Amino acid sequence: MTFWNSQSILLTGGAGFLGSHIVDELHARGVSDDQVYIPRSRDLDLRKWENCVRAVKGKDMVIHLAAKVGGIGFNQNYPGELFYDNAIMGIQLIEAARQEGVKKCVILGTVCAYPKFTPVPFSEDELWNGYPEETNAPYGLAKKMLLVQAQAYRQQYGFNAIYLLPVNLYGPGDNFNPASSHVIPALIKKFVDAIRQKREVVEIWGTGAASREFLYVGDAARAIVLAAERYNKPAPVNLGAGQEISISALVEIIQETTGFSGEIHWDRTRPDGQPRRCLVTSRAEKEFGFVAQVPFEEGLRRTVEWYRHQVPVDAHPR
Repeated sequence: MTFWNSQSILLTGGAGFLGSHIVDELHARGVSDDQVYIPRSRDLDLRKWENCVRAVKGKDMVIHLAAKVGGIGFNQNYPGELFYDNAIMGIQLIEAARQEGVKKCVILGTVCAYPKFTPVPFSEDELWNGYPEETNAPYGLAKKMLLVQAQAYRQQYGFNAIYLLPVNLYGPGDNFNPASSHVIPALIKKFVDAIRQKREVVEIWGTGAASREFLYVGDAARAIVLAAERYNKPAPVNLGAGQEISISALVEIIQETTGFSGEIHWDRTRPDGQPRRCLVTSRAEKEFGFVAQVPFEEGLRRTVEWYRHQVPVDAHPR
C-alpha cells in the first residue's frame, strides 16, 4: 500500500480487456477510483498531441495499454492504420509525460515485435535480430519504437520508462468480434456458435502447425502492476506463461471444452502467421517476482463460460 497511497495514475486503455483487469488488480492493492484516470477514445483521441498533454496533467504514473490491435486478417487489411495509430499515440504520450514530469511510465509492447524466425523460446536479447513476421510487422514495429524512445529518454533525460512484452492474452472479457479478434476468442466463438446453430463443420484458418504461448489476462494484469511497483530498468521484459502449444492442439482443447462434436476443416489457403511463439520468462521472475499462476485449461474454461453467459442463446438463430 505504501507505494500506491498517493499515486495519481493515467491508465490508457483502462476500459478495455486488459485494462479492466488491471483496475481490479489496483483495487486489490487499495488504489481508489479517484486515483485512476481512464480516458475513453471517443472522448480523448490520443493521436492528437493536445489530448496527450491533457491526459498526463498532474499524473505521477502512466500505464500505457491503449492500442489498435487485431488478428491476422485485421493486420492484413489495415497495416497503415495499425502502424500510424500505435506509433503516434505512444510517441506523443511518452513525450507529454516527460514534459509533465511524470515519475514513471509503464509501456506495454507486443510479442509481434520479435523477428519472424527468433530462436524459441524468445529471449529479450533476440529482439533486434531480424524483421517481424510480415502480417503483423507494421503493428509490431510501431510498438517497438516505443522501446527505443523509452531507452533514449532514460539516457538523455533520466526519464523512468519501462517496457513490457506480453504474449497473446486471453480470458473473460476478451474481444470476440470475428473481424478483429485473436485466435482464442475467435476459436471459442466458432465452436460455441456452431453448437448453438447446430452446424456440423467448423472452418479454421491455416494448417494448425504454428505454435503460440498464451497468458491469462488476470496473470498479465498482476505482472504489469508488479512491474509498476518494482521494476525500474531500461531492458525490456517478457511476460508469459513459459508454455508453448500448437494451434492444432489448441483447437482440440477448445473443441473438447466447448463440447463441439462435429468436423474441423482447415483452410490451408489462409496464413498461419509467425511459425512459433514462446518466451523466456526468467527476467520477469528475477526482477519483480512474476510467475504465471492460472493453468491454461482452467483459463480456457473460464473464458468459454464467460462467452456463453454474455451471448444469449436466442442471439444465434438456427
